[in-house]
Parts: sequence; C-alpha cells; structure tokens
Amino acid sequence: MSAVPGPARVLDVAGLAALVRSLRDDGRTVVAPVVRNGALVYGQVESLDDLPRGVGDVQEPGFYRLRHRDDGALFGYAATATGLKSWLFPARSLLWRGERTADGFDVETDPAPARRLALLGVRSCDLAAVTVLDRVLRGRTGARPAVDSSYASARQDVLVVAVCCADPAGTCFCASTGTGPAPGEGADLVLTELVGDGDHRFVVEVRTTAGAAALDAAGPPARTASSQDLARARDVVRTARTRMGRHLDTEGLRDVLYAGAEDPEWDRVAARCLACGNCTLACPTCFCTTVEDVTVLSGDRTQRWRVWDSCFTPGFSYVHGGSVRDSARSRYRQWMTHKLAAWVDQFGTSGCVGCGRCITWCPVGIDITEEAGAIRAGAQVPHRQEAPR
Repeated sequence: MSAVPGPARVLDVAGLAALVRSLRDDGRTVVAPVVRNGALVYGQVESLDDLPRGVGDVQEPGFYRLRHRDDGALFGYAATATGLKSWLFPARSLLWRGERTADGFDVETDPAPARRLALLGVRSCDLAAVTVLDRVLRGRTGARPAVDSSYASARQDVLVVAVCCADPAGTCFCASTGTGPAPGEGADLVLTELVGDGDHRFVVEVRTTAGAAALDAAGPPARTASSQDLARARDVVRTARTRMGRHLDTEGLRDVLYAGAEDPEWDRVAARCLACGNCTLACPTCFCTTVEDVTVLSGDRTQRWRVWDSCFTPGFSYVHGGSVRDSARSRYRQWMTHKLAAWVDQFGTSGCVGCGRCITWCPVGIDITEEAGAIRAGAQVPHRQEAPR
C-alpha cells in the first residue's frame, strides 16, 4: 500500500477498543499480545479486554517474570515470549497426504486456510523479523528467489498495527541492530502509548491507505495530534533508546565472526551450552524445518508434515555416515555465525533483530551480545573475510 501523508492522530482507550471491534467486523482475525501460562504471547483477541492491561515484564539472561504496573498501560512490556513466526509460518503444517488406490497412489494437498489477519501491538523487533522472513520466504532477495507458498499465502492482506516500545527489558538491544524501538517499514498504523499524566491515549501515525481506511472505519474521526502529543511520543522513543539492557557492536561484525572461526571462545560457550535449541525456537527469524512422514500400519495412507527444526539438533546436519556438526561448539558457532554474518551474504540483511529472546530463554543465560564481543576481542580481521568452510 502507498504511504498516506497527513498529521498524526490521537485515540483514547475507547477509540482503540473501537478499532479492534472494527477490524473484527471486517472479518479479520485480530492477533495481539495476551497473557498465557504466566507469559506474554501473541494470541487471538476478541476485544480490548483481552489485552494485558497493567502488565509489565522483567527479562534477564535465563530469567522471565511478569510484573504489575500501576499505570494501566496496555503495551507496557518488552518483547513477548513468542514472536509472530508461528502465525505466519506454523511450527507444524501438512504438506500432502497420500492414499494407495487400485491404480497406484493418489496425492492430495490441503490449501492454506483463508484467514485475514490484523496484527495489533507488534513490537519494532517483531516487525523487523517479519520483514526478514519476507526476504527469505517470499523471495524478496536476489540470493534466494524461491517463494514458500504457505508463508506467502499467510502474508496476504495482513494489516499491521505496530507500537513503539516504551519499556525495553534487560535483554533488549534493538537500538544496536537499528530495528527499534520505533517500528520501521511494514506497518500500516504505528501507535505510541502515552500514560502517566492522567490522560491515557495513543498517538497514531498513519503509514498506508489500508491503515487510514481501518482507522476511519473505527468510528468518528480521531483528533489531530497536538505538538505536545508529538513531543511526548518522541520522548517515549528517545527514552527507550537509552534504556536498552544490552548492546551489540555491529560494526564489521560479519568479518569479525568469519575471522574468529577458531577462537577459543567457542569452546568456552560450548562448555555451558545445552544444545537444547531454545534460542532457535524463540528466535523470530529462524526458519529451518524438516519433514516428518506419518504412515498407518497397513501402509495404505501416509502424510508428510513440515515441522520446525533447529541447527542444534544432531540430525540437522546429518548426511550419510554421520552428523557434520557433532559438537555443541560447532552447532553454536554455526547458529551465531549464520545469524550475524552468513545471513548477510545470503539475504542481504542480518538475521538478528535485537529482541533478546535467545538470551532470556536460554536455560543457562548465554548472551549472544557477550559472545559476539568476546569473539571481536580475540579476532584479527586483516581484510574482508570469506565464510568458514
């Protein structure tokens, strides 16, 4: 959709509730952060009442807890426990089913379910992650022109209402990666929540014609944002930028990691790494999969499923005779070097959006920013490096 010029607007809480109702009345499935099992995840919502009002979070390496906020903020937390990947690229999906017939074997595929999504409360890191997945899975890069039809179908007619992050966690570093705290490209509407001055409201930046139409359909026109509203919105982003819990030095990082392929730091991190794969499951951009075949005992019917996989599993790099990467050292090095270096060669962008989930959800609290810093401290980079073989 094309960009829409014009002034920012202001919604109160009732106006945001009306927007949610309008999106549902338009036949969209509204997905937003909700509290499930003691954590914030993206889930389907029916109304604004389903959002986590007055809920914040505490995130540190290997640590996650929800906390109470006194200001009634609806978006007063950092990155959710899960990203949007599972809504656009499910953890398990049926590729095809087959059945033996008198003439041979029939194969059927199930079309992707038609579902018009509205993504509400999308953090800047998650918006950036979707942009990265678009490059990888929708063929939006010259290095990988193939298109994943399932993902492309799920991405059709998705309306994105993003939100500026006001309260980053101890594991956040999106300011380092240039992916936040203000949302970048890909949003139709961008909200900045203003609380604490007795007037709970949202400054709304309209970025596309679809966003403008959604806002207009929600009810009476929202008032134009005042200079005070805009100043407070800028302060929210400026303050969040200075409160990042982590920092990642991205200058020349690709070459640093290639040059440090044999750094002893890989042995030190491997001594702690459980090779559990939590980092890849929590990461909003990891897209590796494998296939599972399910066959009935009679052998007459079978199904092939695509499921998420992780480069930390022994079978991921298995070829005839064994696994190519048979140690935690080689697997962690593969994951981090691919994420921060080889991804640039393949897709023209880093695979890290600074959400910090891999740090929060690592059982032993391994910190990718610390590991990158340690490799940088020991690496010698005489010239542009090639990827290690």
